[in-house]
Amino acid sequence: MTSIDVTGNRETSRRIRDDNSIMLIARQNATAASRDGHHPVVILEPVPSESRNGTTSSRYRSPMRTLMGAAAALAALVATAALPAYARAAPQPVTLGSAAHLARADPPSLSRGRPGHRREPGAPPLPAAGNPAGRAPVPAAARVADTSRAARVVGHGTAASCTSRAVVAAVAAGGVIRFSCGPRPVVIRMKATAKVRNTSRRVVLDGGGKVTLSGAGVRRILYMDTCDPRQEWTTSHCQDQATPQLTVQNLTFADGNSAHQLFDGGGGGAIFARGGRLKVVNSRFLGNRCDATGPDLGGAAIRALSEYRGLPVYVVHSTFRGGACSNGGAVSSIGVSWIVLNSVMARNSAVGWGANPARQATPGGGSGGAVYTDGNQYSVQISGTVISGNHARAGGGAVFFVSNDRSGTLRIAHSELRHNPSAGFFTAGYPGIFFLGRGHPVIIDSSLS
Repeated sequence: MTSIDVTGNRETSRRIRDDNSIMLIARQNATAASRDGHHPVVILEPVPSESRNGTTSSRYRSPMRTLMGAAAALAALVATAALPAYARAAPQPVTLGSAAHLARADPPSLSRGRPGHRREPGAPPLPAAGNPAGRAPVPAAARVADTSRAARVVGHGTAASCTSRAVVAAVAAGGVIRFSCGPRPVVIRMKATAKVRNTSRRVVLDGGGKVTLSGAGVRRILYMDTCDPRQEWTTSHCQDQATPQLTVQNLTFADGNSAHQLFDGGGGGAIFARGGRLKVVNSRFLGNRCDATGPDLGGAAIRALSEYRGLPVYVVHSTFRGGACSNGGAVSSIGVSWIVLNSVMARNSAVGWGANPARQATPGGGSGGAVYTDGNQYSVQISGTVISGNHARAGGGAVFFVSNDRSGTLRIAHSELRHNPSAGFFTAGYPGIFFLGRGHPVIIDSSLS
């Protein structure tokens, strides 16, 4: 197994500051590896951060231990290459009902049956949304929206009345939207993607904890793009406008698929959101998909672009499980900041190959098993969150973070990142993370393994 240690080489250190660093390092490593017939592993070695008392944090593994862990992960990957992505992470003993159990439980199949078809009695209950052990404080702007005065209601009190057509019409009309589908959980199989009109100031979708919107494995579920003329241009600066403000809460998004939907870069199997603002609260994303290859395409569940004035996407008390995309098995963005609080991201996969920029003769992708972010000045904050059992075919089994001008920051607090292997490259000392940004990732009261 070949590795590249860039800490003691001034020329190599200069090269990793280049915007094409990932491709350059991976290509050098792959060439060396091809001579001895091994798979390449790239290690980018940071200087360990010091604590306030001047001692090095004991939370970071030594480079040798990290390399050994990567080798073990690679061996496990090769041995299980024939298995589907969700089955590659070996099950670990957990306590039933614990956060770990909730993170690793397999999602139920939700897309079968007629629109509005409720799950059969005795079917496994939906997993709890978010991390029940998460204690990160939630700012007022990130809390559930008040939906007591709904502008629109989908359904008339029965499961059969909650249809795809009703959802599409309500989202197009905008405002606060609730569901009246009867007392039991329902699955609405979407026959068309629900699209936010850019003339809407605010759209709030509240499923009341009982509604699943299913893409049935064939379509994206929810779409907003201020730069899409088909949804009407409303300003001369579509890439930075304040509205629409989209909130989804108490909803489940299952089996969305945005493959071959490449306008504005594609991605976002469940939700694609460009422009305005996006907030996700108390929601579940299960088994969503987007294109399997592409160097900057991503977000099996959510793809976010052009948030107003660089304000963050909020993700609060939400679960992302079983997603697969070229990059970002859960979420993905370019130039967008994120605040992820008290959430769970488990068993998601970045399945592309060739990294970004794409190496010669590859389609590119494979980074960010759970989270893929790229751009210049932006930040990612993760707190009270469990990121477990995700996998990246290239880099960053849990989190891929690249700030091209090295101004971006990554902060992880009161969280657990565990068993998130990268088959290609990662930042030594930070298991599951690939980071190129300002300084080093800030890790507070968190475990990385």
